[in-house]
Amino acid sequence: MASEARLYTFSQQTLDKLRQFRLGTSRAKDPQAVVYQIDKHSLEIAQADDRTYSNIQELADELPDHSPRFILLSYPLTLLSGRLSVPYVLLYYLPVTCNSEIRMLYAGAKELMRNTAEVGKVIEISEAEELESIEAKLGGAA
Repeated sequence: MASEARLYTFSQQTLDKLRQFRLGTSRAKDPQAVVYQIDKHSLEIAQADDRTYSNIQELADELPDHSPRFILLSYPLTLLSGRLSVPYVLLYYLPVTCNSEIRMLYAGAKELMRNTAEVGKVIEISEAEELESIEAKLGGAA
């Protein structure tokens, strides 16, 4: 991770937003998602927009067709045991249509993003439509 930390950067504002999102969504009643992207020139990882999505379909509609994104997701669900759980995960959105240079850029930053955001799990998705079945991937009762 040391080499990634030297290559990619986070502003202090982004680090504060990551921490605030992690702490603020742990008791959320609805899904919460924030999208992050990498600036190709400065290699800074930052929030793509100032939105926090609570509608998974709306999030899927907003994802670009040819560019990867990191999505932090806090998703309240009921486990098969009946217990309420709020997993905090990183969705690594990597469309099959993006070019290899961008693929490598995001692949190199994945573990740094995972560790910096302090997520419990990374789920790779290649199509926005896969968000519709995210609850099953998280282990919720269907």
